[in-house]
This record gives sequence, structure tokens and C-alpha cells, in this order.
Amino acid sequence: MGISPFDHPYLSGLLGDAEIERYVSAEADLRAMLTFEASLAKAEARHAVIPADAANRIVAACAGFAPDLNALKAATAKDGVVVPELVRQLRGAIGGDAAQHLHFAATSQDVIDTSLMLRLKSVLFIFANRLSGIAGIFDDLDRSFGARMLMGHTRMQAAVPILVSDRLHAWRAPLEIYRDRLTEQTFPLQFGGAAGTLDKLGNKAAAVRSSLAQDLGLTDEPQWQSQRGRIADLADLLSLISGSLGKFGQDVALLAQAGTEIALSGGGGSSAMAHKQNPVAAETLVALARFNATQLSAIHQSLVHEQERSGAAWTLEWLVLPPMVMAAAAALRLARDLTENIQSLGRET
Repeated sequence: MGISPFDHPYLSGLLGDAEIERYVSAEADLRAMLTFEASLAKAEARHAVIPADAANRIVAACAGFAPDLNALKAATAKDGVVVPELVRQLRGAIGGDAAQHLHFAATSQDVIDTSLMLRLKSVLFIFANRLSGIAGIFDDLDRSFGARMLMGHTRMQAAVPILVSDRLHAWRAPLEIYRDRLTEQTFPLQFGGAAGTLDKLGNKAAAVRSSLAQDLGLTDEPQWQSQRGRIADLADLLSLISGSLGKFGQDVALLAQAGTEIALSGGGGSSAMAHKQNPVAAETLVALARFNATQLSAIHQSLVHEQERSGAAWTLEWLVLPPMVMAAAAALRLARDLTENIQSLGRET
């Protein structure tokens, strides 16, 4: 078994998501870091912190720079973060006096956290669109089968008949809430320098930070390098999304077990029983929901950022948040597939 099933050679066929993987890859992270450095140079030149010619050379170098990944790996093992080596290599590519103006007043956390925000902004936009798509398919199913009957179950026992529309509403309603929450998210710039005070910029700090945020398309908010509540809130939303999709998957698996109230296409095969069509997507939704629920406690542990910066809590985020993003992505992909594979739902009266 590989270390991560999300990019495993074959498990990723079930649990991966090629579209979202691009945003959590090392390549995407480095591109976003270079975007930060180029935008920082432009913002500082705009406010006469560094020479305009130096900013132009920095921007040009960032646009075409391909770092030595082996050197980055070795340096990260020593420094704990990739940025010092990345900046060293980039200064070599810039050359001359302009190189000293790269990364001025910034620190490693500014680069890494801003890269995260830039990439999450794109990811959550995709997630919101996927939630809208799933909700739309539920609406289609409601129009087709909503007036039919289902046996309602409480505590795993048959209760009273309900409408298919009732069950569909239970599946759809939370997804619409999560979609709205995703679209309301803000993505703040991280730019505080060594201890969050931007001391090197003096009275130009606020102006440079505002220009940098505007150039990157992020919000200009008070520095949050040791306040990780926004990361915990995001992780909570990811767990809520996968959890509600897991409830949908569990319900579908139970309907398929009974076999009389749902018809599905696209089930998985069995190596021992050729007649079976296993509800693979439904089962995987349950597993992904439980995975994210367990990871959420680790993210809450990472709220304990001692003083102005914590290497331990920050590293814990790196271990936990990307898999949570990938689990939510896989859940959204599988839920879309599963909804599209519902051929019939409920009993005709």
C-alpha cells in the first residue's frame, strides 16, 4: 500500500481527483510562491521601497524560473521550510544588485500561507460549482420521482411511508448551505514579516500590504500567522461537506441492499460473484466522510500556535489539510457520479 491513496497508482482511480490534485501539488505550490514574490516586488516598487528596475527583473525571473527540486528537498530537511532555499536559488537567477531586493520584508510563512490561500481560492470555487451540480441533479430526480413513495426508516427500522421528495430534500438541503458558505469565504493575504509587524517597511507597511493583496486578488486583513481559526473553520466545512455526502452514500447503500426502491447503473463488479453490482461509490462516500471527521481533530490540535509562530502546529497543518481537501474533492466527484447513476427511486403508487 502506498503512503497516500489520493495519488496512488491505482487507488487514486477510486479516491483521487485529477482536477483538484493540480492545486495541492508541489508544482502548484511553487508557482503560487513565485507569484507572491513577483507581486511583492511590484507592490514595493509601487511605493518606492525597492527600485522599479529591480522589481522588473524579479518579476521576469519569477515568470520563467524552474527550481532545483533536489536542492529544495535537501534544504527543507535542514530548514523545516522550503522558502530559504527557493529564495537563494531565485536570487541566483535574478543576479546583480536586483537580487538583494527579492523577498524584502517578507518571511517564509508569508510565502507559504499566501500560496495556500491562492490555491484554496480556486479549489473552493470548484467545490461550490460541484455542489451546485449535485443539487441540480437532485432537483431533476425530484421532478422525475418526487411523488413516489419510500418506506421511511428510523433507527434502522421501517417506520412510515414518506415521499421520495422528502428524502431528496434531506440530501440536498445541507449541500445548498455549504455552497453558500463556500462562496462567502474570504481568502486573506499573509504578510507580516518576521513577527507579524512588518517592521522593515515602517510607515509604508499598510500601503504595501494593501497593494500586494489587491494584486494577488486576496483580502487585506490583520495578520493571522499565529491565529489559525480560519484554517480550522475551512477544515470543518470540508468535513461537513464530506459528512453530508457520506449520509447520502449510506442511504443509497441501504436502499440498494433492500433492492426494491432504487435502481442504479454503474455498480462495481465482484471477483467471486459475477452477478453482483456493488454500490462502490456509495460505500466510498461513507469512508471519506469518516476519514475527514477523524482528521478534523488534528486540525484543531494545530490551533495551538505558541507565541508568534509555531513550527510544530504549522507542520501538522501540512500533514492534515491537503488530504482533507482531496477527500472532499473525491466525495464531490463520487457523489456527482452516484446521483447521475440513479435510474429509478421509490415505488409507483
